[in-house]
Amino acid sequence: MSEQLHTPLTGVRVVELGNYIAAPTAGRLLADFGADVIKIERPRTGDELRRWRLYEGDTSMLYRTINRGKRSLVADLREEEGRAIVLDLLRDADVLLENFRPGTLEKWGLTPEALEEINPRLVVARISAFGQSGPLSARPGFAAVAEAYGGFRELVGEPGRPPSRTGFSIGDTIAGIYAAFGVVMSLLDRERRGAEAASLADRVVDVALNEAMLSVTESLVPDWGAYGVRRERTGGRMQGIAPSNAYMCADGKSIVVAGNGDGIYRRFMEIIGRPDLGEDPGLQSNEGRWESRELLDAAIGAWTATLTSAEALERLDGAGVPSGPIYTAEDVVADEQYAARDMIQRFDVDTGAGVKKDVGFPGIVPVFGGRSLPIRSVGPDLGEHTREILTELGWTAERIDAYEEAMR
Repeated sequence: MSEQLHTPLTGVRVVELGNYIAAPTAGRLLADFGADVIKIERPRTGDELRRWRLYEGDTSMLYRTINRGKRSLVADLREEEGRAIVLDLLRDADVLLENFRPGTLEKWGLTPEALEEINPRLVVARISAFGQSGPLSARPGFAAVAEAYGGFRELVGEPGRPPSRTGFSIGDTIAGIYAAFGVVMSLLDRERRGAEAASLADRVVDVALNEAMLSVTESLVPDWGAYGVRRERTGGRMQGIAPSNAYMCADGKSIVVAGNGDGIYRRFMEIIGRPDLGEDPGLQSNEGRWESRELLDAAIGAWTATLTSAEALERLDGAGVPSGPIYTAEDVVADEQYAARDMIQRFDVDTGAGVKKDVGFPGIVPVFGGRSLPIRSVGPDLGEHTREILTELGWTAERIDAYEEAMR
């Protein structure tokens, strides 16, 4: 068990001024690997994520997931006392995370320059819709808007219909991953420099949601610039790659098959009883197969329609054709592969209206030593660690009592 407990960020302190998903995702990743992440929440209501997808009580499973491993302290950043508490924490912190609209920290007096004065080694990660500079920097915007600006949304959905969105806040999540990556790079740079402190500019990690989404669009922009190719929505397909799609089986379930490698394609056609398609000279490369994608998908769909999903996957696996089921949450928690790597970890969770027993949460990625690190705790109750953290700052019990009463 000791090998599992390697936590490379142990000793790193992070102050999170995050709300919703983007900055809290960065904080979650840092906490996953041992950082002490202190989440600052507004009095009484806390992070708005507490009530997103709330099915009962006062704290959602979404909040418990995104904010796992953190400590919660209540402070009102609109008040001088709240700002003073945050500044005290930042004097000895390594990282500040925030995802307010640009200018908000400055309005509160928490400018990068003021932070530089109290802690010249502090790494500041700032996540916003369009970044901290440029003509759109002052505009607010959630991930849905950023996904559209980044070119991502245009490619999601079926052709001939309005673009759709994925079932998760993918823009916020990807931006959070980039922010955590930027933080770790800055911490590494800081350690390499030693006594020579990096400049303030080098310690501000500026993540824009729209740029994060642009960065995952592969060759979208170069294809346009070089060839005038405008990518279009292709539903379950990937433009220029065939056959690769989802196919319905006889039991009403769909499977995904990626038979687009040249050698794989020929084996795939043998399995479905269409060696003629496998041997067709015009279908020996992706270019030709993409042109004939409707023909290929019709042939594959006719084959899968005669088999249950389990039967089809067994035959495809036997032939070395990449394929898999389309999992629901129920399938994920029952999967042996996830279980073998501790990728579903179970907790009893207080919703505020009762305790839900044995709730599965996704494990920690990436893996060290073959299995997920153990999740230290699910997202904290509002202000759960206020007394503990203020005690660490040297407050007396009487002062903490008065403060907690004022924050209720």
